[in-house]
Amino acid sequence: MVVRKKKKSRKLRGRTRSMGWGRIGQHRKSGARGGFGAVGFHKHKWIWVLKYAPNWYGKHGFTRPPETIYGVYSINVGELDELAKHLVSKNLAYREEGKIVIDVTSMGFNKVLGRGKVTLPLKIITKSISKRAREKITAVGGEVVVIGEKQQ
Repeated sequence: MVVRKKKKSRKLRGRTRSMGWGRIGQHRKSGARGGFGAVGFHKHKWIWVLKYAPNWYGKHGFTRPPETIYGVYSINVGELDELAKHLVSKNLAYREEGKIVIDVTSMGFNKVLGRGKVTLPLKIITKSISKRAREKITAVGGEVVVIGEKQQ
């Protein structure tokens, strides 16, 4: 590509020391802005910190230990009903006394919710269950075992 225009620096060579950037020392490096980045936040940029970033320094809040964090991982009874036969074929569930026994805790869930239809008699082993899910399971002859709950 042919450049037909001469550079500005060629025109200004020898005539000026600021190359068109005004009087003394303009258009230099970081000195014009008081340093790169967070330099001077405790010195000459302190007013900026107070005005625009008052929480810049110090600790804020805390981090909870991972063992105290409890997440609710739920699955609906309708999904369990649909997956029941597939789980038996994959040896993730088994048949016992005419019921399909599903341990949802071994599948990574800790709560069973009541959305969907239940057509098969299921025995569900879980840590917690909603009232509606319990009603749907027992209505078709199923059973619910809640870990840590006293059995009747």
